[in-house]
Amino acid sequence: MFDISLPVPDGARSLAGIGQVLGAAGVGLEGGGMWSGTSHYLVGNAAAAVSALDSAGYGPVMVQPVVIAELEADVPGALGLLMMRLAEAGVQLKAQYSDHDNRKILVVDDPKKARAVLGETADQ
Repeated sequence: MFDISLPVPDGARSLAGIGQVLGAAGVGLEGGGMWSGTSHYLVGNAAAAVSALDSAGYGPVMVQPVVIAELEADVPGALGLLMMRLAEAGVQLKAQYSDHDNRKILVVDDPKKARAVLGETADQ
């Protein structure tokens, strides 16, 4: 899975266009959101997403591999513990959001190191 990120200068109007372009290309969004003028979406086929968005004039599109981490959402402080493990290992977090299965999607500077630190709770 991959995180695609791109600017959304017109907020809802930009997101509407992005959603329509990706939908027409058959690219499903498995999670994501928008904040501070940038959208982040979890996709399986990053090449198709980038191609469709570029062809429609959206971008620039950045693609990054993600780390998918299970989180015990019912446990207070679980997110803090997860983030502390990454921070103590020196992994830099670029973005974090949830997918449709309530897992944490982590965009980090070193996915391999993050997976090693998180062990069984991390997936590709």
